[in-house]
Amino acid sequence: MPAALFLSSGNLIADRRFDFGRDLMLRGDLAAAAELMEQAIELEPGFASAWFTLGDLREQLGAWDEAIVAYTHACACDSDDRHGAKLRLMRLGAEEVSSMPPGYVRALFDQYAPRFDKTLVQDLDYCGPQVLLKAVLAASHAAKLPAHFKRVIDLGCGTGLAGREFASLSDELIGIDLSPGMIERARATGLYARLDVTDMLQGLCAESEASANLVMAADAFVYVPELETLLREAVRVLKSQGLLAFTVETHPGEGVILGRGLRYAHGEAYLRAAVANAGLTSCTIMAASTRVEAGEDVPGFVVTASKG
Repeated sequence: MPAALFLSSGNLIADRRFDFGRDLMLRGDLAAAAELMEQAIELEPGFASAWFTLGDLREQLGAWDEAIVAYTHACACDSDDRHGAKLRLMRLGAEEVSSMPPGYVRALFDQYAPRFDKTLVQDLDYCGPQVLLKAVLAASHAAKLPAHFKRVIDLGCGTGLAGREFASLSDELIGIDLSPGMIERARATGLYARLDVTDMLQGLCAESEASANLVMAADAFVYVPELETLLREAVRVLKSQGLLAFTVETHPGEGVILGRGLRYAHGEAYLRAAVANAGLTSCTIMAASTRVEAGEDVPGFVVTASKG
């Protein structure tokens, strides 16, 4: 993942305190690092990066109540919450699980874009597009339909990894992503007829009814907690017999949780209900891991369903 986001306080001395604190943090001296973050905050009380890093340090030190206070200040100091302090509050149980701040997602992937493909594929053994392609081919075969799609919408297209897998199966490929940095990389592939910088739901809402043959999302729904609205909009956009295909991470319990990787994990029962409530049929949910973290496969599903 990219280096931690830094938003300058505008005060050179406070920024230097922050830098010294980050160095100590990287060396493992968490208590001393926290003291320097506190000094930076005394100089600049609205220093969002220092508040967020202080929250991280306090969390690692086991001072969860103090971490919650720091993360709450980080949110207040940056209305876009580009550090994702809200997610940390969710993980600590101080907030209910809810949508990610768009500013956080955009900042994360704009930072990540220059080395996204290398990091994801080489370091995490990422195979989401290949898993999705295999599932789409199987669903097309089961429905006795050709595995070729006149118009495909790639939700959360990123740098175009899924587009590369599906380009030969589509006449027109549309990409939607919240990150301008990711869209720039996807544009460089030359595979997409159109690329839109917007979130997935807004992008689907802008599409005409019954205009797509395939709507797909390779590891994009892990950034969305509640899928029902998104799935209903996908149904509206799909033609009759059109196919929806996506990958998610999962957990053994009920509902939706925020996983340790700060991505959402959806329970199987939740997925089945969300797909059915959206009006999709012929739903297939298969276990599939699309990445490795800490030497272990991250549990997940690949889901395919059709519009009747």
